[in-house]
Amino acid sequence: MGKGGRANVNKSIGNDNGVWKSSYNPLDPKAPEIPSKGEIRAVIPPECFERSYLHSMWFVLRDSLMAGALVYITNMYLSTEIPSNILSTEGAVWFLGWNLYAFWMGTILTGHWVLAHECGHGAFSPSQAFNDFWGFIMHQALLVPYFAWQYSHAKHHRRTNNLVDGESHVPSTGKENGLGPDGERLSFYAVWHETMGDGLFAAWQVFTHCFLGWPLYLLGLASTGRLANDGTFLKDGEVIDHFRPSSKMFPSKLRSKILLSTLGVVAVLGLLLKLSLDYGFLTVFLWYTAPYIWTNFWLVTYTWLQHTDPSVPQYGADEWNWVKGALTTIDRPYGIFDFFHHKIGSTHLVHHFFHEMPFYRADEATAAVKAFLEPKGLYNYDPTPWYKALWKIANTCHYVDDIKGVQYFKSFNNVPLSLDKEKAA
Repeated sequence: MGKGGRANVNKSIGNDNGVWKSSYNPLDPKAPEIPSKGEIRAVIPPECFERSYLHSMWFVLRDSLMAGALVYITNMYLSTEIPSNILSTEGAVWFLGWNLYAFWMGTILTGHWVLAHECGHGAFSPSQAFNDFWGFIMHQALLVPYFAWQYSHAKHHRRTNNLVDGESHVPSTGKENGLGPDGERLSFYAVWHETMGDGLFAAWQVFTHCFLGWPLYLLGLASTGRLANDGTFLKDGEVIDHFRPSSKMFPSKLRSKILLSTLGVVAVLGLLLKLSLDYGFLTVFLWYTAPYIWTNFWLVTYTWLQHTDPSVPQYGADEWNWVKGALTTIDRPYGIFDFFHHKIGSTHLVHHFFHEMPFYRADEATAAVKAFLEPKGLYNYDPTPWYKALWKIANTCHYVDDIKGVQYFKSFNNVPLSLDKEKAA
């Protein structure tokens, strides 16, 4: 596998039998010329880059009022005590009520998460000190090490869909997933997929990504990059986490900020433990932990869907450049959740190009950029409902062949089963 990767991957482009496919194929000799960042910026109205303290703080207030209202209503009608007969109507109402609270509170708190993300990028206000103050509060309250993630997420923007130096949701190779050189299922996910079958494995992908993926990523156990901060490849088994100041993810100059973020997470965990001891672990689980799980679900769902599709290229270091990486971003419709999440998923392409742009200007900027890029075949918009797209990706985006050249995701669903290979032999 050398430079250029798989030349036969993206033969069918555009909508095919109702399945969206990216219209840009970098391996096509007739592929359009990639514009510069400056050319793209030139089509955006200048006012889209204006940041407002009051406008941003209004959204903090709005989201906080929604969260407070939901807590107030839930407290009026639900008790944290388990009904004596959980199988009764009262038990069903209790169970359904707390699950509705968890989902919607997690959905609302994802809005705070996105606002803190804006702070980390400098898009919240003209003052980075103001941004860091509010971003630290909102992220640390959700057990996010603010300064650590600020750094790793900035790297994700600098190296989007870079197979070597990317950060977050970096594809693993078939070999890393247990495939042999001739497609033999030797170990790990390759064997798990055969044991589970297509559907169950896809469900496992959704569960592990969306419900376990975020804490595993912060701990350095999943989806991190391949390189340390000094540009050297990590050794087998070496972990780059978001909590140790000495983690190879970070340059030494950031150690004090990493320590502050870690202490913030420890302080919140300590508070949660104290509340659990005072009021009961179930009480804290119902009010905080269950919504926290749903917030993590939304976070990973967005980041997974924003740059992942079997028709969207992943680039080795020999093929990657910044604009090509940013153009792999996929805008998607999220319906009512756009209101709660500040359109982080439906205007994400302009965010990747211009992270300092406030989200409340992204609609106007997206319209301008779309008008410029779409005629060239360079704007990715997948109209598939997000939940269907999530299932599609869980079924089709499992590994890449190599970390060189232009690569596309492959699926274990298309790898012959061991038993079939034995019969063929």
